[in-house]
Amino acid sequence: MVNLFFALCLTVPGQTAEYHNPVIAGDYPDPSVARVGGEFWAVTTTGGWAPHFSLLRSRDLVNWESVGFVFASKPAWAKGDFWAPEIVSAFGRTFVFYTARRDEGPKRRGTLCVAAASAKQPQGPYTDHGPLVCEIKELKNVGSIDPFFLYDERDLPYLVWKADGNDARPELPTSIFAQQLSTDGTRLVGRRREILRNNAPWEGHVVEGAYILRRGGWFYHFYSGNACCGRACDYALGVARAKSLLGPWEKYSKNPIIAANRDWQCPGHGSITETPDGRTFLLYHSYRKRRDTFSVGREAVLDEVTWGEDGWPRVNRGQGPSSVAPAPLGRGNPPAPAEFFDGFNTSTLNPEWQWPMNNAPTLRIEAGLGGYLTLTPSSASLAEEYAGAVLARRATSGDYTATALVDLKGAAAGARAGLAAYGWRESALGVSAGAGKVYVWRREGKELRRVAEADASAKDSVYLRMKAEGGERYRFSFSANGREWTDVGGEVDGAYVEGVRVALTAAGGPARFDWVRVTPTAFKDVR
Repeated sequence: MVNLFFALCLTVPGQTAEYHNPVIAGDYPDPSVARVGGEFWAVTTTGGWAPHFSLLRSRDLVNWESVGFVFASKPAWAKGDFWAPEIVSAFGRTFVFYTARRDEGPKRRGTLCVAAASAKQPQGPYTDHGPLVCEIKELKNVGSIDPFFLYDERDLPYLVWKADGNDARPELPTSIFAQQLSTDGTRLVGRRREILRNNAPWEGHVVEGAYILRRGGWFYHFYSGNACCGRACDYALGVARAKSLLGPWEKYSKNPIIAANRDWQCPGHGSITETPDGRTFLLYHSYRKRRDTFSVGREAVLDEVTWGEDGWPRVNRGQGPSSVAPAPLGRGNPPAPAEFFDGFNTSTLNPEWQWPMNNAPTLRIEAGLGGYLTLTPSSASLAEEYAGAVLARRATSGDYTATALVDLKGAAAGARAGLAAYGWRESALGVSAGAGKVYVWRREGKELRRVAEADASAKDSVYLRMKAEGGERYRFSFSANGREWTDVGGEVDGAYVEGVRVALTAAGGPARFDWVRVTPTAFKDVR
């Protein structure tokens, strides 16, 4: 579970329940949310990780459960960069409009396209309908990204999306377009119209992430501007309004309406939902402003949208992202992420697990034998020394202890099982065991370095442990019995690994895991 799905124990009679941000801890950028019956459904960017587009469910907007994904494998037309999904009830179905890069062969990066998928119910299964729009010819064939769906003032269905002009060299304007959709939502009709572009200083080189709300005879266009990601980010969220979807649009003179504060930085790109009592809440992403910020990534935060006497919206009363606020539906959430444990005792894989999109491992769960997972590298990755196969879960903090019990019985010669902090193939570090040795390794860019090694006398099993502090410093150890531990390699710098997943790894052959546990520890913010 991402959080405890039901948090009734956190509601004290006579007291106002509070929730803590992030409501979805870990690397969950570009969240979109929709209310379907008595439940809220969210979907988020997965980028280069599979399965594609994580699906989460909640009954109160603050306690979320991972329940699946939109695509188990990538659609045939798509190459990668699965970004910015938007979930919505439309045409009698649940639609997810999304971004992916078109496969144009191994030597081409591929054009970003906006596509659509739909299902009879939010949990799926989803049928892909393919791309709706890719190149924008009037902007030198830049791609398309960040879709949004709505009905205009005549109740005609429209797609809104952004031209990826900031990806061009030299950069071009990032126009936001609107174009009518067919009556089944699977193709565009008519002509596209530009409704917004970046022209205010705070927006910098980009406007994106549209969400348009109809209220009191107006369309309110919530959008994000400036640099979204990484250590140089300067993201914020603004709003514009118009009487007609196609404009003219008036940008709010007090933009941005949500920006960095003491605890959070680079907030933006979200969507709005309404509670049963008619209040509106924005689910969006932000980095925490602390030392482990870029290790953890962009997390999903929630704030109420209220309306001023001037008719313009406020998010968290204009104070930036909240850390603690009154719970929308009377149920709070834990102040810190819960411990994660997987004993592989069920026949299906926990939906929080991911793997690199272009390096899918072979997985086998032996639930009836006390619970084991066998992780086998693909034939293309057998030459990898430590992380040929990767099965990973988002880190929810930069301070945690991860422990895995590895079954060594029958391990093939040259096979190595491991535990790692994994960003991507060229950004990782970890500990691996095999053939009577334990290795600590570090991969930064093209350089793969063995930091240290130690003899391990364990024959049947070995415990591996990784301790992270501040998302920057790591220590590794092993044990034959789970009580007495041997450190290997001392403190290892891992500050370069961003968007960390805690990963089980296999190299040189199959690796068999009995269980894995990730325990958050008290955060020590030394800045």
